[in-house]
Amino acid sequence: MGRYLLRRLLQLVPVFIGTTLLIYVLVWVMVPGDPFAGKCGERPCPPGFVAMMTEKFHLDQPWYVQYAHYMQNLFQGDFGTTFSGRSINDIIATAYPNTLKLALVALAIEAIIGLTAGVLSGLRRNGFLDNLVLVSTLFLIALPIFVIGFLLQWLLGVQWHIVEPTVSNEMRLSELIMPGFVLGSISMAYIARVARTSISENRRSDYVRTAIAKGLPMRRVVGVHLLRNSLIPVVTLLGTDLGALMGGAIVTEGIFNIKGIGGTVYRSITTKESATVVSIVVILVLVYLLMNLLVDLLYAALDPRIRYE
Repeated sequence: MGRYLLRRLLQLVPVFIGTTLLIYVLVWVMVPGDPFAGKCGERPCPPGFVAMMTEKFHLDQPWYVQYAHYMQNLFQGDFGTTFSGRSINDIIATAYPNTLKLALVALAIEAIIGLTAGVLSGLRRNGFLDNLVLVSTLFLIALPIFVIGFLLQWLLGVQWHIVEPTVSNEMRLSELIMPGFVLGSISMAYIARVARTSISENRRSDYVRTAIAKGLPMRRVVGVHLLRNSLIPVVTLLGTDLGALMGGAIVTEGIFNIKGIGGTVYRSITTKESATVVSIVVILVLVYLLMNLLVDLLYAALDPRIRYE
């Protein structure tokens, strides 16, 4: 296991460099328009300011030289600065924890509700609960996130006053439940369907019939044997979904007034702050890579037949 972990960590290095290079080229080099447009109000920026900023950000050099400077600073923990002089590290330190809290709440909600609904539906296939889960998950998949968000915000927050319609700066857990449900609603529906299919298929397996024939309690058969082997596709979805939730939180953060990286990315794109966009996407890439590694390690814990050397 130790050698496998070391090998996987070494494999992450070229993948990380390749993805950051692609992101840098797509976002920094290919962003249309003048990066200094609107930076000096309604008037064009003075030539001296443009020359100074061009030299500071190496904009007069080839893109690969710019990328080398960026990676050199990145490996030192410095994401750079915006054109206005604000540290991108400070921007990320302010916005990233808010999005991470929201994503973790959404991940917990989709794991608990989705897995519970999928297991119960798979154990009682073609019953009332199974049909209810299929219809409700199809409903969630069909509706866009912004429709679900505005609908729940209007009903639960404005009309019935059950929860606050927006999230305060304190970001209390009670305030994040509704936006977390909205953010994780589509993934929750997919997890429920995947868990249902996996449970119903593994229920007919030989090891389940053998466990029942040995007289084991049904609770142990389901909780130890059936559920453990059926969790592998669900763990794959959950593990890779954390990065997707963080990257796809722009709409949810906008609806519930959450000051996270989603809104930061949107504002950075509109103001052509490419360095901020690149830095945030680089962090999301790191999350994806680390979560994929964690998922691979969890495979061995769930299925004893899987061994890494």
